[in-house]
Amino acid sequence: MDTPDPPRSGISEDELHALVDGRLAPEAAAALRLRLAADPEATTTAAAWGAQREALRALYGPIAESPLPASLVAAAEHAQKVQTQAAQWWRWGGMAAAVLLAFGVGWFLGGRWDIAHGGFAATGASQARHFAQQAAVAHAVFQPEVRHPVEVTAAQQEHLVQWLSKRLNRPLKVPVLTAQGYELVGGRLLPGDEGARAQFMYQNAAGQRITLYLGALKPGSSDGNATAFSFLDSGSVPGFYWVDHGFGYAIEGQLPRAALHELASAVYAQL
Repeated sequence: MDTPDPPRSGISEDELHALVDGRLAPEAAAALRLRLAADPEATTTAAAWGAQREALRALYGPIAESPLPASLVAAAEHAQKVQTQAAQWWRWGGMAAAVLLAFGVGWFLGGRWDIAHGGFAATGASQARHFAQQAAVAHAVFQPEVRHPVEVTAAQQEHLVQWLSKRLNRPLKVPVLTAQGYELVGGRLLPGDEGARAQFMYQNAAGQRITLYLGALKPGSSDGNATAFSFLDSGSVPGFYWVDHGFGYAIEGQLPRAALHELASAVYAQL
């Protein structure tokens, strides 16, 4: 994660993390806040980390509190049963039984385990929606950054576009959102399920930031040629997303739905 530079005062990075994470005793936290009052740089760093923590908590809090999907519970119960049988079969039949069991487990999990991504695949889950959730996470992580919100600034826009176009293997264009009150801050390269992803960040005169996240989706996806806008409200990071010829786009920001729709329309018209 790209974060503000560690403070150069006597306050260490570990102390700041402990404060932001709520791991300090009340007396220690109070004493550290008194020291922060005399260190504006450390205060700015702590505030940025705190904003990231709250944004990610708002984004994934409902998921952590929701019950496990029935299919996942069933698979776990089956795996436990298979493990018990394995111990019995090992005692009874030795290596031959273990080989047979391994084949059976692989067959059972074949339709439920996503080998490429190392996890259980959500039944009927939209790949485009998953793309939008990744965009929301990227926004929550980098939007609060004070010193390093982007890798390449708008002052090097030509280099930025050439670099990201090469990494995403597709000619990219940076939409102009001046009419909507936003100027380009810059962009960065991010990892994605199907290769590289790009994020462009914009900011208005009030300091509000929005991000445009884009990248290829898996070939053959049922979402591959859809172009209609879809709205995703992931806690504190709402956004609109769409797919055009296998390429996904998501505009994210802490703005009203109508304002985000206007921005998404402006981006779509230019791409």
